[in-house]
Amino acid sequence: MTRRLESTNSTRTGRSRGRQASGGDVPADRGIRDIANLERHAVQARSRLDHAAATITHWAASGFALLLHTAWFGLWIVLNSGLFPITPFDPFPYSFLTMIVSLEAIFLTLFVLIAQNRMSLEADRRAELDLQINLLAEKESTMVLRILHDISSHLGMNTKASKDLKELLKETQVEELAKKLEKALPKE
Repeated sequence: MTRRLESTNSTRTGRSRGRQASGGDVPADRGIRDIANLERHAVQARSRLDHAAATITHWAASGFALLLHTAWFGLWIVLNSGLFPITPFDPFPYSFLTMIVSLEAIFLTLFVLIAQNRMSLEADRRAELDLQINLLAEKESTMVLRILHDISSHLGMNTKASKDLKELLKETQVEELAKKLEKALPKE
């Protein structure tokens, strides 16, 4: 049993080494590398403001930021409550604290909106790329289907094309499909 596992492992290892040694990589590896390159380029193309907004929103959404704010507000309220023998610098209703928190909320909201706009643009670009790839794959599938249909006809095989096959052999008209989809979708 142990020998069989060892031989299976060495066979697997040999196959993967052979793939690596021959210089060719598998399509999935190329796809992962291409996606990683696209993401790297998207990050590098960001402006300094986009980087700052991403950093600030990432930090503000952390547990540490929550704990820090809780401690800061708690300490502020305790120091200004009059429980200690010090003169409160911002007595109840804590007007100065309210102003600081309001300003922080305004700027944090702006940074979040900047980050969301950037993410939306990147998502739009990815969707456009995805659409292009889907259109290319659809054209390739149609060509393969046509070739298979022509081969089966040439070989004299039963080539009675169903209604669905006849439709699939036609070139897809994207504009026509978009119009049909628009009509079919419910209006807001």
